Amino acid sequence: MSTTSSSPAGTESEEARVVDAAPKQLLIGGKWRPATGDRTYEVEDPSTGRALCSVADATPSDGLAALAAAHEAQASWAKHPPRERGEILRRAYELIQQRHEDLALLMTLEMGKPLPEARGEVTYASEFFRWFAEEAVRIGGDYAVAPSGSGRFLVTQQPVGPTLLITPWNFPMAMGTRKIGPAIAAGCTSVIKPAHQTPLSMLALAEILQEAGLPDGVLNVVTAVGAGSVMEPMIRDGRARKLSFTGSTSVGRKLIEQSAEQVLNVSMELGGNAPFLVFADADLDVAVDGAMQAKMRNIGEACTAANRFYVHEDVAEEFSRKLADRMGSLRIGRGVRDDVEVGPLIDATQLGKVDELVNDAVGRGAEVVVGGSVHGGEGYFYPPTVLKNVPLESRMTREEIFGPVAPISTFTDEQTAIDEANNTEYGLVAYVYTQDLHRALRVSEALESGMIGLNQGVVSNPAAPFGGVKASGLGREGGKVGIDEFLETKYIAIGGL
Repeated sequence: MSTTSSSPAGTESEEARVVDAAPKQLLIGGKWRPATGDRTYEVEDPSTGRALCSVADATPSDGLAALAAAHEAQASWAKHPPRERGEILRRAYELIQQRHEDLALLMTLEMGKPLPEARGEVTYASEFFRWFAEEAVRIGGDYAVAPSGSGRFLVTQQPVGPTLLITPWNFPMAMGTRKIGPAIAAGCTSVIKPAHQTPLSMLALAEILQEAGLPDGVLNVVTAVGAGSVMEPMIRDGRARKLSFTGSTSVGRKLIEQSAEQVLNVSMELGGNAPFLVFADADLDVAVDGAMQAKMRNIGEACTAANRFYVHEDVAEEFSRKLADRMGSLRIGRGVRDDVEVGPLIDATQLGKVDELVNDAVGRGAEVVVGGSVHGGEGYFYPPTVLKNVPLESRMTREEIFGPVAPISTFTDEQTAIDEANNTEYGLVAYVYTQDLHRALRVSEALESGMIGLNQGVVSNPAAPFGGVKASGLGREGGKVGIDEFLETKYIAIGGL
């Protein structure tokens, strides 16, 4: 494993400039304002453990004020011409492109991912605005003659109403645009609560939308350490009509319970435990390339990350060696350098969890091929790690690792691989590597997963539906169906004909 210096490619003044330029207050009704009582909290740089800046720490009353602003703006926004809603998103897309480098650096500073990955996320995030700009004018309906011939059916789609959006820290801009884009396109107002670890990307995005012409109150942003205390009153208030959440399954369950009181429309993109199946006939070089994408994207801190590698026993040794060679050669360091490939984990809690899961597996008999211990020095770094012969009873076969660790187990027959892959409460994504067309289709259909990467290590695409089954969530984001999550269907029966 090679390690780079922690000194940045740019200057400290460049880092300070992009942090200073980002808003630090709440956005409520089109106005930037401090939290009640001027409460603030510090945003940490995970590569150093030091504070970057302070942002507003919203109170429950601030959250309700944001909801009131969204509620007040809803009627007029729902009537806003779809073409102009799309043009606002298009202008925002173009502004993101213009500020691509600054947004990427800001993301790297608050989240830790290396600059090349941050640049990739900024591009990915902007594409949701471009996609939904085009979908705003494609909201459909239906008109039909009743089967009896005595009436007509008119079916329309209307905005669901004010929405509550909660986004995670691992993709601080893309998870926002994936929700904000369809909400704006559909004619819904929103209150968004970004993860407390990574508020700056969302605040910068909100400022861009203001500049693009989004009317006051259509998007409101509340930043807070205590997400539950701020969100629960809004969820139970009655003025919101939808909740869209991306995060852990445990939190998602609590939010669904809270939403039941008002019978809120909910979309849940929750946890994953993605299996990565490599059959004996797979092209191993292609499989290793895919494994690097599926495992190491975002330092492994992704719900789509390959979490369990099941490799046919005939090729397991070669696959393990090739994957270890690739992962062990990655450069670790502070992500502001262009030559860094692995940044820090998000915080000390996540670092401790990854280390605990590795120690558990090794204690049960797993063998460390590369990595396997906490990287020294400041920041929350964990080295890329490959474990082989991981016992199926290890905790990491049941829990999301959310770190750069690839645990490899073996199988002997197709059905065993399928059974092990499905032996989880989760069902977000699965990866399959085989050159046998019939096997590819059989296995893909048998896997209990909302998405399949077939000889491909990346499945996310703004033009495709994203979501899972079982405990991995409800609903879909992106693609043609993404806007449907923010629309209600109204049926008008026409008589007298």
